[in-house]
Amino acid sequence: MSKKLRNIAIIAHVDHGKTTLIDSIMKQSGMFRENQAVDERVMDSGDLEKERGITILAKPTSIQWEGTRINIIDTPGHADFGGEVERVLHMADGVILLTDAAEGPMPQTKFVLGKALAQGLRPIVIINKVDRPDGRPEEVIDEVFDLFVSLDATDEQLDFPVLYASGRDGWCTRELDDPRENLHPLLDLVLEHVPEPTVEEGKPFAMLATLLDSDPFLGRCLTGRVLHGSAKVNDTVKAMNLDGKQVEAGRLTKLLMFDGTDRVPVTEVHAGDIICIAGLTEASVSDTICNPSVTEPLKSTPIDPPTMSVTITVNDSPFAGREGKKVTSTMIRERLLAEAEVNVAITFEESDSKDAFEIGGRGELQLGVLIEQMRREGFELTVSRPQVVLSEENGQKMEPIEEVIIDVDEEYSSSVVDAMNRRKADMTDMRSSGAGKTRITFLAPSRGLIGYQSRFLTQTRGTGVMNRLFHSYAPYKGEIEQRRNGALISTETGTAVAFAIFNLQDRGVMFIEHQTPVYQGMIVGEHNRDNDLEINVLKGKKLTNMRASGSDDAVILTPAKKMSLEDMMAYINDDELLEVTPESLRLRKKFLCPHERKKASRAAG
Repeated sequence: MSKKLRNIAIIAHVDHGKTTLIDSIMKQSGMFRENQAVDERVMDSGDLEKERGITILAKPTSIQWEGTRINIIDTPGHADFGGEVERVLHMADGVILLTDAAEGPMPQTKFVLGKALAQGLRPIVIINKVDRPDGRPEEVIDEVFDLFVSLDATDEQLDFPVLYASGRDGWCTRELDDPRENLHPLLDLVLEHVPEPTVEEGKPFAMLATLLDSDPFLGRCLTGRVLHGSAKVNDTVKAMNLDGKQVEAGRLTKLLMFDGTDRVPVTEVHAGDIICIAGLTEASVSDTICNPSVTEPLKSTPIDPPTMSVTITVNDSPFAGREGKKVTSTMIRERLLAEAEVNVAITFEESDSKDAFEIGGRGELQLGVLIEQMRREGFELTVSRPQVVLSEENGQKMEPIEEVIIDVDEEYSSSVVDAMNRRKADMTDMRSSGAGKTRITFLAPSRGLIGYQSRFLTQTRGTGVMNRLFHSYAPYKGEIEQRRNGALISTETGTAVAFAIFNLQDRGVMFIEHQTPVYQGMIVGEHNRDNDLEINVLKGKKLTNMRASGSDDAVILTPAKKMSLEDMMAYINDDELLEVTPESLRLRKKFLCPHERKKASRAAG
């Protein structure tokens, strides 16, 4: 094999600038024509990725530099998509660890770096955003070094090269005061520091499937790295799971390699290449795709089990079918099955009556992304409150625990500690991180964190940053106090009126505005007290021909509280549902009629 090759993954915490750096690398390596229009964050190709500014799926790209092909894999930074990162590292021979010059190493940095070091990869460290006014690059390097030591890095791994960069402006330097021109020092360092793929000559073809997606023209596509041997189009292969059992046999109908962000058909692939194959219908992530003569599966990490689940059912509210075209349980079931097939982190179970579907995932964000995608495709559905997936060990009930790292201004630290204590969290560390900020670390049950994000932002006046990472399973910690105050529930069906909302404002915070359609049993606000209150938001002003001073003042409404899909999912209680349609998100009680609610609460109590 004569061609030169390097495979690297870029790992970092969310928002530290991975995808933006890859944009700059691709522009400077001559991937695009001079006059070609290029989107920002070209690797974030999904609509939701573009809007939220986060990477949801790991994606490979490829550039040419000094006669060498460099395959670069962009990875997600959110812990909910951490399973992707872990498997992607199997495709790489080196990693670039990106750290923000102000924030320093964060929980997700620790998680992905630990996985990379365990696989024996030698990282290149880039201190990004060094032009930030609050940047502290020298201290951050010390923090990164301490992190390497705490993760049991070898002496060779501790001798990591460091670059200072601004991914947005497209430059990096080996020393802080070097001229800031371009990213060539990084590309040169990759060739110098990252080893070529190790190739065992003469072995039959075998590749490890790492990513799975669906293409409208090719069907199911498996992306992975060829570990040994070579293959041609139409070769016969088989797929084996981690236990060595054959999953299926088939042909390689299409072989593709990456050129920039495009997939390009090729006739032959060799060991070390990162490729995409089509033609298999059953094989999934972590499976070995190989020549029929191979008997041992390749080593891989099993897929992490889900830690959270929601129940999805048909929308049965009075407004059902007004906005969406896909409303039947059969359509919802087919869509969820299709998602579970290509998204390995999602699990699917259905009830005996086939009308309720339990979807498991790694966290609220991941489940929220799936529901948001379905909503945009024209589905209507109702979603239950997220539940934590419990397990049993030696007859003892176990629940998932998360490591929570919180950065807050010192003045808010006591209220945050108090709130976390009430959620049965244990504080493991508290230290000053400079500039009047405190960094507090907790181990908290996932159950207690459902719905805490919006409360946390209110407590810290929007200045706090909370990062969560799955830590382990631990014995069940008992009851945890749930949300909040009671709900304000509409007693009528119709259109809300400003006059009625104005008169009810002092009862609590409203979620609706003038002219919002409402129905009986819909939650229209949050009560000031802890009990539910039924109110009529349709009651207009009685008109008379007498003018009265005082009662004819202008109606002034406090702006309604707006919540995102994930906020709403986390906000609801067990006796409530979230109605999701292409145009609207509505909170409602499970039982819309008051007497049915009373009957249900008597039966539960």
